[in-house]
Formats: sequence, C-alpha cells, structure tokens
Amino acid sequence: MAKEIQTIIFDLGGVLVDWDPAYVFLKRFQGDREKTNWFLNHVCTSAWNIEQDAGRSIEKANRIKIEQFPEYESDIRAFYKEWPHMFAGVIEGTLQIFEAIKASKKYNYYALTNWSAETWPTALELFPFFNTFEGVVVSGQEKTRKPYKKIYDILLNRYTIDAKTAVFIDDNLDNVQAAKEMGMQGIHFKNPVQLDMELKKLGISY
Repeated sequence: MAKEIQTIIFDLGGVLVDWDPAYVFLKRFQGDREKTNWFLNHVCTSAWNIEQDAGRSIEKANRIKIEQFPEYESDIRAFYKEWPHMFAGVIEGTLQIFEAIKASKKYNYYALTNWSAETWPTALELFPFFNTFEGVVVSGQEKTRKPYKKIYDILLNRYTIDAKTAVFIDDNLDNVQAAKEMGMQGIHFKNPVQLDMELKKLGISY
C-alpha cells in the first residue's frame, strides 16, 4: 500500500507562474507570430536557455548565440535584458492551492525549479511568495537541472525528504517521470483544476 503523502514539491515556471519568452518577442517583432516562433525555435531556443538553468553564465550564452546569429545580436541580448517581461503573472488557481496547503499545516512544501542563478534574485522580487516555501532548490545554483537524478538527490537529502511520502508537480513530463523513478508520486501539471483533482486522488486535503 502506498504511504501517506507528507511532502508536496512544486515546480515554479508553468505551474505557479506563467512564463513564456513569446510575450517579449511578439512585441519586438510587432506581433509577427511566425517570426517569433522561428526565433525561439532556431535562435534563443529552449535547449539554449536550459543551459543557463544548469549554471552557464548569461554572458557566455549570449556570446555563443551572437557568434551564430550576429544579425540578431540585439534580440539575443534582449532575451535576458527583458526577461522580467516574459511573465504574465501568477497562475492564480495553483497559487490558491499552494496557499491552502500551507494554511492546512498538514504537509511540508518545497520547490524544485530549473532557473538561472543570475535571474533568481529578480524572480524573488517579482514573486515574493517564492520565499515562503520551506526550501527551494534552484538548478542554476546547483549547476545541474531536472530531469537529472542529481538535482532530485540534492532536494531529498537537503531537506530529509522520504521520496515514498512525497509528490512532485511539474508541467514537463520528463521531469515528472524522473521524480517517479526516484520513488515519488508525480503529477504532470496541465491546469489548476486538474491539479486539485490529482492531489485529492492521492488523499491530500487542504
């Protein structure tokens, strides 16, 4: 029989806050969706961005891309200069669930996020509730990232979490699968209503 859940672990971007580089580049490209998609699929790609989440410096990241696409230098530099404008705000339904979990005082609650160490201080200013977790593991600070096993080990060991009594919530399926391989329950986040249902299926009440 599955153990009772004691710990709830949240991803941040895409679960608690709405982040999308397209919010910036649609403005830069005068609403041209096709050009925005091309730029984010070929120049400042997810694969490029996630290396900053894993600890690569923004300066080095910019240098690599500007060498490849010199004609887009100003747009490449804009990715991190205008980074705070990539947020549409909090995902209210998930924030309500998080606040209810905290208020219930029944569970431990942590965050495990792929996030650049250089932009993390700005994130704490933008979203002060990030400071209210019992602990947060930030990939850029650890020089590793989801879905690699090492970052889950860091979380579990640092906060003495029993994986078998923990549930991990993420909008990236690979990250959820990795958590399951570590022995945790996993929820692939789609929206707050679905999250509420999945948590209740696991016997979590708040």
